[in-house]
Amino acid sequence: MKINTRIILATSVVFLFSCTGKSQQNEKPSGSVETEKPNSNYKPAFQGQTRIKAVKTSTPYKVEILNTNLGRPWGIINLPDGRFLITEKSGSMNVVSADGKQVSKISGFPKVDSKGQGGMLDVALDPDFKENNIIYFSFSEPFGEGNLTSVAKGKLSADLKSINDVKVIFRAEPSYDGDKHYGSRLAFDKDGHLFVSTGERSDKQTRVYAQKTDNYLGKILKITKDGKPAPGNPFIGKSGYKPEIYAYGLRNPQGMAIDPNGNLWDVEMGPRGGDEINLIQPGKNYGWGDVTYGIEYSGAKVGQGITQKTGTEQPVYYWDPVISPSGITFYTGNIDEWKGNLFIGCLSGEHIARIMMKDNKVVGEERLLEDQNERFRDVLDGTDGNLYAVTDSGKLYKISKK
Repeated sequence: MKINTRIILATSVVFLFSCTGKSQQNEKPSGSVETEKPNSNYKPAFQGQTRIKAVKTSTPYKVEILNTNLGRPWGIINLPDGRFLITEKSGSMNVVSADGKQVSKISGFPKVDSKGQGGMLDVALDPDFKENNIIYFSFSEPFGEGNLTSVAKGKLSADLKSINDVKVIFRAEPSYDGDKHYGSRLAFDKDGHLFVSTGERSDKQTRVYAQKTDNYLGKILKITKDGKPAPGNPFIGKSGYKPEIYAYGLRNPQGMAIDPNGNLWDVEMGPRGGDEINLIQPGKNYGWGDVTYGIEYSGAKVGQGITQKTGTEQPVYYWDPVISPSGITFYTGNIDEWKGNLFIGCLSGEHIARIMMKDNKVVGEERLLEDQNERFRDVLDGTDGNLYAVTDSGKLYKISKK
């Protein structure tokens, strides 16, 4: 697919941000970035669990729009040569040049169910991609009497124009005739095993699956490259548990990433309130369906209206009202004060959240690019040291040190 570079150049804008002159460490603590009233009167379980102090980046940086015509992108990763592999919700993927100007479509993917929140979703490179050219991707697959979150793998051609030998290696059953909450982020660990997040499909009749362990909805799963249970999974051999389950009790974990220390994190969307950041640990129950800091869209309580329950984990952080967190990444790039920070693409929040952490606790929050009025679907810690993001309107952003 050819892109009219004159249109891109005409619509591209560079936004420059200047230094405050003070280092972040010397700033006085300020109020929260959130100024709206919460939906509920629930109280946090510990200090700093919500509405942490606002912080402000002191390093000058610039924001560029590299492309404005990527359709409905959902996931973005780097190829080894610096180009991008970007999924497109309608059912394909694009290879995009490092400057964003050249776009080519990959053909050969299976059919997706792109209604609602479905479609071609996340993508990950095989840890041995340089040798085998294999990628893994998640998508909402028409299956049974409905659809489900599936994970497939295939080999890219040398010219990156087609994918071959496609095989679905995992299906998050049961299938359901719905169009929401697929979860669907992918992340490889250091041992070459694949984490997969799944949603509970949104409706009340499927919500209960998040707390049940005989299915794959509302879970973090850990599988091998062939879709089998990963060795060491917490429930292997335990009656009533699917062996692929790593953690459960999740609503719609649309963001998942491994931090520089090897810890697994997710962000998930709550209903009205209750968006969460969770430190995912093997065998743990994260409570959805039973406990939440959100309420029903109707204004009613979720379940018994409780925020804590023995046997369930507390979120490290939550938001009320929601920001609708999607893709996440941990920053390792060229802006020193951002290193180790968690960046979150926010949909209804229309910003990129920068989350400062210390000892696995949130210590500061900043909202970036609020002036863009964009639904940020995914963010990427680029191999070139810059931060990238894609939006529901089809834009590719680059955020770099000035």
